[in-house]
Amino acid sequence: MRTEFSAEALQDPATAAAEAAIRRCVRCGFCTSTCPTYVLSREELDGPRGRIYLMKDMLENERQPTAEVVQHIDRCLSCLSCVTTCPSDVNYRHLVDHARRYIGERYRRPWGERLFRRMLLAVLPYRRRFALALTVGARLRPFAAGVRRIPGLRSWARMLESIPATRPRTPSPALSSTPSLLSNGQLPRRRVLLAQGCVEGALAPGAQAATRRLLTRLGYEVIVSEREGCCGALAHHLGEHEQSIAALRRNVAAWGGEGEVAAIVSTASGCSSMLKDYGWLLRGDAAYAAPAKVVAERVADVCEFIDRVGLPKPPGAAAVPPLRVAYHPPCSLQHGQRLRDLPVRLLREAGFEVQLPQDAHLCCGSAGSYSLLQPDIADALRERKLAALHRTQPDVIVTGNVGCAVHLAAAAGVPVLHTVELLDWAYGGPVPDALAFRSG
Repeated sequence: MRTEFSAEALQDPATAAAEAAIRRCVRCGFCTSTCPTYVLSREELDGPRGRIYLMKDMLENERQPTAEVVQHIDRCLSCLSCVTTCPSDVNYRHLVDHARRYIGERYRRPWGERLFRRMLLAVLPYRRRFALALTVGARLRPFAAGVRRIPGLRSWARMLESIPATRPRTPSPALSSTPSLLSNGQLPRRRVLLAQGCVEGALAPGAQAATRRLLTRLGYEVIVSEREGCCGALAHHLGEHEQSIAALRRNVAAWGGEGEVAAIVSTASGCSSMLKDYGWLLRGDAAYAAPAKVVAERVADVCEFIDRVGLPKPPGAAAVPPLRVAYHPPCSLQHGQRLRDLPVRLLREAGFEVQLPQDAHLCCGSAGSYSLLQPDIADALRERKLAALHRTQPDVIVTGNVGCAVHLAAAAGVPVLHTVELLDWAYGGPVPDALAFRSG
């Protein structure tokens, strides 16, 4: 696609990268067939090609963002399905992120939107604040229907509705960073740093508990850094550049002080996708560019790391109950990290019967804070996704991202677990709480 950015504008590295991405687009339209929002609306401007037109015009001419442009950019899930499909390798990920930053710096949203976004940015990235908010929100949950009827408070009502009716029982204890003996009396062969994330410990701690158990049995000492904070994805995707960069720098400094580790393991694919981009995002930061690159290279999704180090001989089907598993590949794993089939293979090797839905490439509608900010689209995508998953007649739905799990579980009708919870069970761990009724 031809561009006419000014020489002055291209002095900015982020603008130059956006221009390079736009130029690669040949307007073929392959991306529209796999874009969740285009599949729903069939509207050109709600597909990647249409959004690229809008972003090109806005960035190239340095226009003030309009409400219409902002609406269509906001509707993008950043699922990156278009990146997987694109034959021209358009870097849509960095392009849309740059456009969101541009919008964030130049567009004044209605007061209700501003207030809600500020609340999200003030609560979700902080583990203690989020846990407290979850407790308070659970008490207010019965009033969600009434809040929904108040004009302008749809997102607030959706937030209350998204709070799980019951809190998970699995504890999420802090880990010491001091070396210790494994349960078999042997010293661990290496250390692994487990990224704690923001909301997972309160919403779905079972995945991290299972990861600790499984990696310990594989001979690794699992540590955490108490200085770690949010990965920065929430602020980044909301166009809040300064808050996002501050989060990145904090984590790079925190993890750099933990010494040599075999990997930085994440059980939330949305986080690991962001963490793997640290090198790019801090490439122009003289103090953090080099250590950020090291951090990004060490990051591994939990299934990626487990596959790398190797599991024992597969236990076989006789070792696990005859569960029919429907696997939902999170967009951040299949498109952001190109690891769609790896968890399926690990589960099948563990003895589970695993099915992929026909529209496995499409987003479930969670997408971080998207399900709160765009609830109607998120609900439509979840309904479509669950219909496809239920056609496989599953006993359990499995995924690799806490956001997807919570979003799907609210309407799934069957247990929704993290991949590592089943792997831990298959290789000697306890029965996941949600499946305890089957253990007999």
